[in-house]
Amino acid sequence: METTGAVLRSQGGQYELVTLEVGDPGPGEVLVEMAYAGLCHSDEHLRHSNAGGRYPIVGGHEGSGTVLAVGAGVTRVAPGDHVVASFLPACGTCRWCASGRSNLCNLGATIGTGQLPTGTWPFRLDGEELGAFCMVGAFARHSLLHEASVIRIHPWLPLDTAALMACSVPTGWGSAVYAGGTRPGDTVVVVGCGGVGANAVQGAVHAGASHVVAVDPVAFRREFALTIGATHAVETSQEAAALARELTWGNGADVVVLALGSTDAESTRRAARCLGKGGTLVLTALADVASDVTLSLQGNGVTAYEHRIQGALFGSCNAHRDVPMLLRLAEEGKLELDRLVTRRYSLDQLHQGFADQAAGETIRGLLVHAD
Repeated sequence: METTGAVLRSQGGQYELVTLEVGDPGPGEVLVEMAYAGLCHSDEHLRHSNAGGRYPIVGGHEGSGTVLAVGAGVTRVAPGDHVVASFLPACGTCRWCASGRSNLCNLGATIGTGQLPTGTWPFRLDGEELGAFCMVGAFARHSLLHEASVIRIHPWLPLDTAALMACSVPTGWGSAVYAGGTRPGDTVVVVGCGGVGANAVQGAVHAGASHVVAVDPVAFRREFALTIGATHAVETSQEAAALARELTWGNGADVVVLALGSTDAESTRRAARCLGKGGTLVLTALADVASDVTLSLQGNGVTAYEHRIQGALFGSCNAHRDVPMLLRLAEEGKLELDRLVTRRYSLDQLHQGFADQAAGETIRGLLVHAD
């Protein structure tokens, strides 16, 4: 079948709307009609670099939609099911899945090229085989995914906000709860309060933190963080460091989540200064170029105060466990989803959506495929 999607032809290029060919699902594969796609900064990073990947590539890794068809042997979903597309597949049987770390599943080896684990390329453009970013390709109206990359959700749940479960909500929430290990009474600093950071704030609140300090240079995002549970909001990491020490009688933050849209060594250094003894620095943010140095710390301080540096991919979440759980929290009014979506865009407004994101005007922009 033919579909419309946004393609990056080369590094440093712009997303271009094209007509793509999508094949029928083979064994283990699922054809999904995308309804919504979140505008994540990772798709902007893709414009600048794709370490271990290739171009051209179809963008978009945060999406939701409806299953149109399945290939032989598919058991997790059926035609008509509503699904969230996980940007990290989970086979359920590799070493990492079997040990409860499905965000590191071996099937994720080709998220940069976008080739499916079956060996299939999901798209063709002018006769050339194309991959889908993170094996999702949510910026296309229709996409071919592996069944390990889709999570069935209840049909009564709204697909628009469910799209955020593909990345931003679990990534932020899990960065505070799982990767950061926030405990009741802790003081947590969240640096960067966009789509991921806002959910780190929610995660810290759910984990029982006594103080949650939101850090963002944009007043709109600081104000929003206060409405979803942050106890304090400041403009810079320097302010947050002083405030964390004040709130903890001199110690500092127990957990710091670095959730900037793009990070560098100086941002990491400033965030680390918020930590108190025994604190954990969670590195969720990515650099625009994968080879950039983003970590520069004073080693004696890390040793003397037993600081822990923890990377967080997908917030250390298990998509098949945590997406249904987080959707249930939202359904019960315990997790904010609706107000995370600041603006909605059509596919031909994709560039405007990313411009608004860069200007700090959105928490999450949402691409609307549905008619």
